[in-house]
Amino acid sequence: MPRTRFDGLPPRKVASHLGVMLIVAAVLGVVVSGLAIPFAGVLGFSARNVSESVDDLPQELETEQLPQRTEVKDAEGKTIATLYDQNRVNVPLRQISRTMVEAIVAIEDYRFYQHGALDLKGTMRALFTNQAAGGVTQGGSSITQQLVKLTLLNQAETDEERKAATDDTYGRKLRELRYAIALEKRHSKDWILERYLNTAYFGDGAYGVQAAAQHFFSVNAKDLNLRQSALLAGLVQSPEAYNPTRNKAQATVRRNVVLDRMAQLSVVSKADADQAKDRKLGLRVQEQPNGCVNSEAQFFCDYVVRWLMTDPALGANPEERRRMIFNGGLTIKTTVDLRYQKAANDSVSSQVYKDDLAIGGLALVEPGTGNVKGLAQSRPMGKKKGETFLNYTVPTKYGDAAGFQPGSTFKAFVLAAAINQDIPLTQRFPAPNPGRFPLNEFETCDGPYQSTEVWEPKNSTSSSSAPDLYEGTRNSVNTFFVNLELATGLCEPWKLAREMGITELTEANMIPSFTLGVADVSPLEMAEAYATFAAEGLHCDARPVTEIADAQGNVLKKYEKNCTQVLASPVANAVNDVLRGVIEGGFASAQAPGQPAAGKTGTTNGNNSVWFVGYTPNLAGAAMVAGVNGQGHPESLDGKSVGGRTLYASSGSTTAGPIWGDAFKAIAPLLDDIDFTRPSSTDIRGLLTTVPAVSGKSYDDAKAMLEGLGFTVVNGGSVDSAVGQGLVAWSAPGTGARLAAGDTVTLYLSDGSPKVKKGKKNKGNNGNGNGNGNGNGNGNGNGNGQG
Repeated sequence: MPRTRFDGLPPRKVASHLGVMLIVAAVLGVVVSGLAIPFAGVLGFSARNVSESVDDLPQELETEQLPQRTEVKDAEGKTIATLYDQNRVNVPLRQISRTMVEAIVAIEDYRFYQHGALDLKGTMRALFTNQAAGGVTQGGSSITQQLVKLTLLNQAETDEERKAATDDTYGRKLRELRYAIALEKRHSKDWILERYLNTAYFGDGAYGVQAAAQHFFSVNAKDLNLRQSALLAGLVQSPEAYNPTRNKAQATVRRNVVLDRMAQLSVVSKADADQAKDRKLGLRVQEQPNGCVNSEAQFFCDYVVRWLMTDPALGANPEERRRMIFNGGLTIKTTVDLRYQKAANDSVSSQVYKDDLAIGGLALVEPGTGNVKGLAQSRPMGKKKGETFLNYTVPTKYGDAAGFQPGSTFKAFVLAAAINQDIPLTQRFPAPNPGRFPLNEFETCDGPYQSTEVWEPKNSTSSSSAPDLYEGTRNSVNTFFVNLELATGLCEPWKLAREMGITELTEANMIPSFTLGVADVSPLEMAEAYATFAAEGLHCDARPVTEIADAQGNVLKKYEKNCTQVLASPVANAVNDVLRGVIEGGFASAQAPGQPAAGKTGTTNGNNSVWFVGYTPNLAGAAMVAGVNGQGHPESLDGKSVGGRTLYASSGSTTAGPIWGDAFKAIAPLLDDIDFTRPSSTDIRGLLTTVPAVSGKSYDDAKAMLEGLGFTVVNGGSVDSAVGQGLVAWSAPGTGARLAAGDTVTLYLSDGSPKVKKGKKNKGNNGNGNGNGNGNGNGNGNGNGQG
């Protein structure tokens, strides 16, 4: 009599095997009869006694979208960073090589296309083997059951859920089986296999077959050959144990097991299998760096992520937005130009070393679009000495750094306000040294400045006793600009700075020393503001992203430029003409890039920070060097070693200027060779036209009226307003603003609702916005505006 599989086993083992058989029979009968699917006839089991337990099992498995890596691309479509929680790229089954499909089916579930959710033979074999061994030594799960387990594990959000998805219990197996049956009822075998191959973890950080093929062999899944397919198919059983980058011997053994199995099943010939076994693994490992730290545009990439994290369109809360960005398989098209970025990186790193007790930074913005073309800072991203995760080039909400005082670069806002108020460029103002100014003589938006003190600022540069706007600006004469500010008042320069991009200014910053730079700002804000001058008064919000698309290439959102005319073009052209003198004959003449350029230097009291903000007609840049101590707190640059030289004195022209100059000299050959529009030789008075009241008019009537005055009209879309639906709610610039022919007026149409939604901008003259910030500086403090 031939021996059975029970011969030689102790009676207790035999009884245990029989018990397992009875349990299996009952369980299978329960599932089959409970689901009422045409399976019972094949299995031949009944479940009349235990059917109640089935009602407590889940009926369906929700298969959420698999996490996929997001790619951040430059303006030309080159990938500059990948972001992911799981390195995965989903591919359809038709884009996976047939050999790979055959390999995974052969080793994991060779009867996949013949059985239902449950492979009865495999399950029974595993149960008996495990029972005989006294533990789990063999798996009997079908590919569908494995997919259920992977899905539950992938979608688990708590430790309890993760534990439930991996417990070695028959209860888990029963739950997986119920889910598996539901999956097979709802989906085809090909769908299940495709999902499985995209879900499985292949080790070394690679999720899904496409990422695994790219990582281990630098090929796409559709191009995997026999040797490569066998290796990958073998990894899913134990990705870390067989990891070929660390355990080549074990990986080779496992690969050969798969090849033997494929030959045994006649999927491939024995000769082909043996030939593949004789060859090396053939690894060509390609790492997939994760995060901005690995990008050549580290802090631009970081800015992109932080900027998108504020967009409600990507999720209702920060956690949802982060999940979309890092797991949504997005393609993020940005505005960065890697040629500009390299020039910025090279310039900053050569002028300020990463271990210096100073921070150097440079931001580049395109006038007329707001496109951010590059961001660079001296301390790279990281945790090591001389590295940081603080982004000093962007506003606080996008980088956590508090910013630095901009010094005399704020004088440009007073200059623009003066020209806008018809103060001729040739008008002279006293420049005493020191000056003596009663603070209550300065006008704020709410009346005289409330103080009985007298301010006595000094000059750090020389000039004539009463320079005009050209000389006073070229030499950055402090008391000249204080007198100019007395003439303009504090309100208009303050409003203008906000409209041009310094949005975090508060009323606390509307103080007499405003013209000398009182608020902490970032290079990006200053570059955005000065780009307004280059664009002839058209201000555009800084924009790092132009569009995002999903994993299938469908555009989810376009980020259009957001521009408003905040200065009449003749006013901006006059500012440009004055600021050209700073480069063409002033302190920064050494930084001339070989194209028409304008700019302004800035230095603060104690030389804590120095600036140069300059621009050509088609690119604006703000360079900054600021002293910091070992804890990152501001302190003077004096006596510090910066860029290999000790600074006994520092200034905007000699310390920050070379960062701007070196970068722009490298970029200049890439820019279109155009010039600024020269201002008219006559006074600008009379060249400007007042924007009329258009609220309550139809769009067509308002447009016709404005175009009749020579303005360019743009439709700004609908806004909350009590004005009749479809009629013009307001314009930007608002009623009373003075513009030149050709300048842009944006019309906003009422949606008929007076409710103001959170985050929307209220109506205001000249497009005033809201902002929060923490400025510092006193109305009676000495300012150092040297060039």
